[in-house]
This record gives sequence, C-alpha cells and structure tokens, in this order.
Amino acid sequence: MIKHCVFIKFTASTSERQRQSIYRAVHDLQHHLCGWQGFVAGANITPEAGMDKGYNGGFIIDFENESARDAYLIDEQHQHVGGEIVACAEGGIGGVLVFDIKAD
Repeated sequence: MIKHCVFIKFTASTSERQRQSIYRAVHDLQHHLCGWQGFVAGANITPEAGMDKGYNGGFIIDFENESARDAYLIDEQHQHVGGEIVACAEGGIGGVLVFDIKAD
C-alpha cells in the first residue's frame, strides 16, 4: 500500500468552503480510478506548537500499490484539482508538500 500524503499551507483568504470543495474534488477522483483504498482530509489539529510549519490542511489517500498512485498522478481531473490546490496555497507550489510512504 502507498499512503499519499499531501499537506497544504492554505492562504488566509482561502475559505473553509473552498477547502472543503478541494477535499471533495480529490475524494471524488476515486469514482474513476482503480486501486483507491481510503481517504481522509481536514485541518491540521496538532497541539505541538510550531511543528506544523504553517501546513494548516491536507489529505491522505491510500492506494493499493505504486501503479494505482501513478495512474492518479497523471489523471487529467487530478491535474485540474492540483491546480486549484496550488492556487490556494501560500507561495503556490511552495505551499504544498507531498510525502508518499510505502506501508505493508
């Protein structure tokens, strides 16, 4: 399994409604992609002061394997949602962190 983690530094002007719309759009990708096994999204709620480094939202997708993750990465709808994420992130792409973990 691949855990595809995406952490976002949403700008102060990005509303909660916009954030939820982005999360829904990512979640809905599962309807046409194979190998999708789970999804969670929301605000960063860590109590560890300063450890968030400004990342105030994000999501994690569980993919069956690397092939499923790779199909997601090149998906046209994913590319569109990715553009929305970058547009809402502080510093554009600099405000987005992607971290993939291989889990057994």
